[in-house]
Amino acid sequence: MPKARRKKATKKSRFTARSADKHVLYQLAVQAPETEVEFLDAWFKKIRGKRPLSLREDFCGTAILCATWVKSLKARTATGLDIDRKVLAWGSEHNLAPLGEDRERVTLLRQDVRAKVNAKHDIICAFNFSYWIFKTREAMRSYFAHIRSGLSKGGLFFLDAYGGWESHEPMKEHRKIKAGFTYVWDQNTFDAITHDVTNFIHFEFQDGTKLPRAFRYDWRFWTMPELQELLLEAGFSKVHVFWDTSTDVTKDAYRERTRAPNQPGWLAYLVAEG
Repeated sequence: MPKARRKKATKKSRFTARSADKHVLYQLAVQAPETEVEFLDAWFKKIRGKRPLSLREDFCGTAILCATWVKSLKARTATGLDIDRKVLAWGSEHNLAPLGEDRERVTLLRQDVRAKVNAKHDIICAFNFSYWIFKTREAMRSYFAHIRSGLSKGGLFFLDAYGGWESHEPMKEHRKIKAGFTYVWDQNTFDAITHDVTNFIHFEFQDGTKLPRAFRYDWRFWTMPELQELLLEAGFSKVHVFWDTSTDVTKDAYRERTRAPNQPGWLAYLVAEG
């Protein structure tokens, strides 16, 4: 099961199944854009010796990471790709419009992430395991090669992965969110032969109401060796693995590692050099 990213405390408020917006709930429960911008900035600078300016976010959804990226530095630009017209419109209204003039530094493209993008970028990222929608080695290798062609000189590709022995088990994990609701990660099915998985996100509220199956994911579960091999086969020169080494559950401490002990559930980042 994916290990939850640490999030800053949010002010408590009440939600109900009737009034809640599932995109708001998802952003509160799953996404930590400020933390991710810090991670992207720090490790790009450590690997390349300079600050990155241009970001492309594949499977960008509501584009909250793009919005946070351009707010972090005036010289920064962001491009978000997604095929869902409705979610892009939601993100444009709720996350980009509040940027004011900075909105001009964000471009949203409604297209397949494998389609051509004219601009090249310092960073391309695919987070929240979204790229696991590609279920064959050929499809994943092709996607990775496409990413490599879209990077600026010296650019880096950031992606995440999850695992651990509990990640193969049908199970539900409940996590209370400080904003006043419960996030439920539902590992519904796992096929031991194909590694096809179906996962859901449900939300439960303090008044007893529920928002079942707010999000559904049909993925192939990819292992870390497979992903590293495919990145290298796609032409990347080196792949770094960043593992959370923290013993404090309230803090992250990602460090580069080549080996790591297995855990019930873990979340790691891969960074590929173009």
